[in-house]
Amino acid sequence: MLGISLFDLSWLIVALLGAGAITGLLAGVFGVGGGAVAVPILYELFRFVGVPEEVRMPLCVGTSLAIIIPTSIRSFRAHQAKGAVDMSILRVWGIPVVVGVIMGSVVARYAPADLFKTVFVVVAGISAVRLLFGKDTWRFGLDMPARPIMIVYGWIIGVLSALMGIGGGQLSNLFMTFYNRPIHQAVATSSGLGILISIPGALGYIYAGWPRMAEYPNVTALQPPLALGYVSLVGFLLFIPTSTWMAPIGARLAHRLSKRKLEIAFGLFLLSVCVRFFFSLLG
Repeated sequence: MLGISLFDLSWLIVALLGAGAITGLLAGVFGVGGGAVAVPILYELFRFVGVPEEVRMPLCVGTSLAIIIPTSIRSFRAHQAKGAVDMSILRVWGIPVVVGVIMGSVVARYAPADLFKTVFVVVAGISAVRLLFGKDTWRFGLDMPARPIMIVYGWIIGVLSALMGIGGGQLSNLFMTFYNRPIHQAVATSSGLGILISIPGALGYIYAGWPRMAEYPNVTALQPPLALGYVSLVGFLLFIPTSTWMAPIGARLAHRLSKRKLEIAFGLFLLSVCVRFFFSLLG
């Protein structure tokens, strides 16, 4: 169906199911939608099945945002059940985040492929440094800033998340911990952003990629019923079962275990992805 052997396709399916499990676990533990894991895995998958370079990265980003929808909902519910979500922050961030996502999705329709990689490398690199070397003394203030500044932060989170294919958890975790919020509360509250970002983001990427389907009629992975615009339905369907299963487990772990070793592992993973995308930019 995809121009590859049944053996290779079987291994791809197993790999995607395993990647979905890791994505769901990280979504729960770190309060992220899992896009930082899904995007690089999908990038290699779409390279393997022959998706052209100029549309490969936006297809990864759009598919990642679709995958984040059910994962974020399960993660958010699990954290909310423990009473750890600060809804006042989500109410302030709600509208500017959605506006940012819509703007980022519009940019995706016209942006060159390298823009997505560049944004991913910069933001994931900053997140990796924070995870690996961050200290409690790294703060901008002892409490969250005034509402106007929060609105700007929300807009930035929305735009960058739409261009990276993430649920916003990495960025909101950074902001909240820099303003003295406990890491567990930051994780729990960040999980709610995934819902606000992923739904309009996935719809925006369907819109952004719709004309590209006609431009690449010979690329099977970009055609219905395998894809809608920049959202791969195959990637979405293979990630969902294990990612939604593991998200609540990750949320429970986040409230029971020390997160330092997981932070180091995740930080190293992000650095490896940054290096991979950085050299592909040079090439």
